[in-house]
Amino acid sequence: MEQDIIDLLKSNDKALSVEEINDQLGLKNVEEFKQLLKTLNNLEDNLEIYRTKKNNYLLFTNSHLKIGDLIANKKGFGFVDIEGDADVFIAPSNLNGAIHGDKVVVEITSPKGIDLEGRIVKIVDRKFKQMVGEIYYVKNMPYLKLDDERVKLNIEIDRNKTMNAMEGHKVLVKITNKVNKDTYRAEVTKVLGHKNDPGVDILSITNEMGIPDTFSEKVEKELDNIPFEVSEEEKIGRLDLTNEIIFTIDGDDTKDIDDAISIEKIGDNYKLGVHIADVSYYVRPNTALDNEAYERGTSVYLADRVIPMLPHKLSNGICSLNPNVERLAISCIMEIDNKGNVVDYDIKQTLIKSKIQMTYKKVNKILEENIVAEGYEPYVEKLHLMSELADILRSHKERRGYIDFDLSESKIIVDDNGKAIDVTLRERGTGEKLIEDFMIVANETVATHIYFMDLPFVYRVHGEPSEEKITNFMRFLNILGYKVKGNLDKLTPTLMQNILAQLKEKKEFHLLSALLLRSMQKAIYDNVNIGHFGIASKCYTHFTSPIRRYPDTTVHRLLRTYLFENKMDNETISYYENTLKDLTKHTSTTERRAVECERAVDDMKKAEYMLDHIGEEFEGVVSSVMNFGMFIELPNLIEGLVRIDTIGDDYYTYDETTFSLVGRKNKRGYRLGDNVRVKVVAADKEKRTIDFEILNNRKKESEVC
Repeated sequence: MEQDIIDLLKSNDKALSVEEINDQLGLKNVEEFKQLLKTLNNLEDNLEIYRTKKNNYLLFTNSHLKIGDLIANKKGFGFVDIEGDADVFIAPSNLNGAIHGDKVVVEITSPKGIDLEGRIVKIVDRKFKQMVGEIYYVKNMPYLKLDDERVKLNIEIDRNKTMNAMEGHKVLVKITNKVNKDTYRAEVTKVLGHKNDPGVDILSITNEMGIPDTFSEKVEKELDNIPFEVSEEEKIGRLDLTNEIIFTIDGDDTKDIDDAISIEKIGDNYKLGVHIADVSYYVRPNTALDNEAYERGTSVYLADRVIPMLPHKLSNGICSLNPNVERLAISCIMEIDNKGNVVDYDIKQTLIKSKIQMTYKKVNKILEENIVAEGYEPYVEKLHLMSELADILRSHKERRGYIDFDLSESKIIVDDNGKAIDVTLRERGTGEKLIEDFMIVANETVATHIYFMDLPFVYRVHGEPSEEKITNFMRFLNILGYKVKGNLDKLTPTLMQNILAQLKEKKEFHLLSALLLRSMQKAIYDNVNIGHFGIASKCYTHFTSPIRRYPDTTVHRLLRTYLFENKMDNETISYYENTLKDLTKHTSTTERRAVECERAVDDMKKAEYMLDHIGEEFEGVVSSVMNFGMFIELPNLIEGLVRIDTIGDDYYTYDETTFSLVGRKNKRGYRLGDNVRVKVVAADKEKRTIDFEILNNRKKESEVC
């Protein structure tokens, strides 16, 4: 009966009542009608059909409902993260009992600025992830104060399962049973340390998000079989490039080096080599190493540490392309013409020996200021040739519509105890862009090669944005007073590029650029190629970072299977057709988890830094406006909240039509991009919040935070 109902609803343009479904299915008696009601309930519970307010039914996929994960905010509102689609804003009154992390059904109700707004109509699944908090005692009974204030639950600890945790200890707990609606009982599974111990603050966040910080005994045992250097046997059958001028360019403190580059001039063309650590040679399928790398999905880069996808013996050792040692690699060697087209290429198993470990800072000094650091002299000509090719590749990408959002990032500086002592802007100079350009062309070349072989593969995809979201963004620009030209009938990368170009000189450009990026879909991994909208690429993958990303490791494994071992039989193809869908979904999820963890640590460390600046004044810009106040962004990208009830020169209300705070006397009030001067009035490391106060009519020289 289930399939009959689904087929019936598929063939109808409107929602059907129970009676209409009964009649069209030709059901004749009371027993059949009861079975129909039961089946409809099951289909509704399984989210295959949707029941409207008028008790009519339609297919879930034809409704205005979406399924996603609730990301709650400390202020009470939240967003539903829908894979492959835009986030949906949820007001506090529309949460319907859902808490942070719940999988929910959300009904889209209306646009909100450039965001969609909705209400949660159903909690599909409440899977408690690992929960972290500070243990405290009341009359000798242990309780947990959750670190994540977005989860509105009361947690009682089993007094016999505290692992001897004392007052003030941060602990990891497992929920054991439900006491009542909002109260659960738990047991301690791990004591992280006292809340004031160095490093416990970051450990609390990583454990809360389920990111493991140690490797299993099985993995450690397998490491005994991992060599420290390349053996003669492992070199057999590889193209020997050890005499070629190959080198790496990375950050000052990079230890997991997975890409190296080389270049030659061939007439008017360029021969670019992108040489990537052959991680899949050492990380074999169905091993503990591979299983744990899969579960982690990615390395996580935090303020004072890296939580690696692979153990250091691999990530910093035999797989890292360290200078002056032989390493196994997979090389994509491309011939590129002076227009940026790849006219020929080879993908080979190679043996390389990097000549020098360069840093971005010193490369930028050469390419931007002609200042050559000691030891770099033999490579200056190669670097200038690389810069020449990078300019050609970038122009080629821009002609086809490559979107450069040019977003800045902050860098947190910590002392030996992990305390934040400075927050600066992360540099992105010529060297950083050069490596980005080379990695992109290698990723495209590898993806295109396998795509035209019509074999199962892992792609990095970025879907076309919705017309509604871009229309809302353009409407928002009009409210700000900016007239931006663009035909929205056909959304292309070139259109997005042109919109950004028209905004380039506006004082709010970096804020508007970020808002436009939010209006677009998120890039994900998929086994189906739909292209990459942001890069304006018809075919793209991630091939260049297998030490730190499992999709890249998988791409290498597929290259080895198809190209080097020539295994393209039906059994192999069937295996990857059946496994890559789940793999890409899982690795997209672990990527989002890592990003969320990195952001949480950044927010916490920024709050920690600002604790030492209470009472100080800074220049900032209004970065967003909400009904409860506005966020102010400082030049180093630290954000703080000015609460609406603390703005003392007028009575302000939130104007939804102009997305601004408007005063009774000051009709313009405050809106996105306004320059303001603020004083730091509070910072809370645990809550990861910073509070500012607007200073009215006070002019002082700008200070650097």
